Amino acid sequence: YRDLINDILFYFSEKIQKARQLAINDLIIDPGFGFAKTTAQNFELLEKLKLFNILDLPILAGVSRKSMIYKTLNIEPQDALNGTTALNMIALQNGASLLRVHDVKEAHETIKLFKALNT
Repeated sequence: YRDLINDILFYFSEKIQKARQLAINDLIIDPGFGFAKTTAQNFELLEKLKLFNILDLPILAGVSRKSMIYKTLNIEPQDALNGTTALNMIALQNGASLLRVHDVKEAHETIKLFKALNT
């Protein structure tokens, strides 16, 4: 990436335009945490997730047990639940409307707490 956020936004704007031309309207933006990105780029993406609201589509955050968590904490992926929960909350606060998770109960609790914060 030359400019992580702008490169991804440009990619999605092209794909959205093509989808709309094909009358595909049910779209979700998944910026691809972990895919061809460094740990630092993943944290930048999480920090700047709100910028994807410009696309006016739901944003999916899939940070569950990603290497950005277990490499930063120097733990094994199966021990990354606490980090996953923390980053899920940050993703919600930064504009995610959908979470892709491994631990449904814990993610559901995170969403309930997020909604309580924003009521």
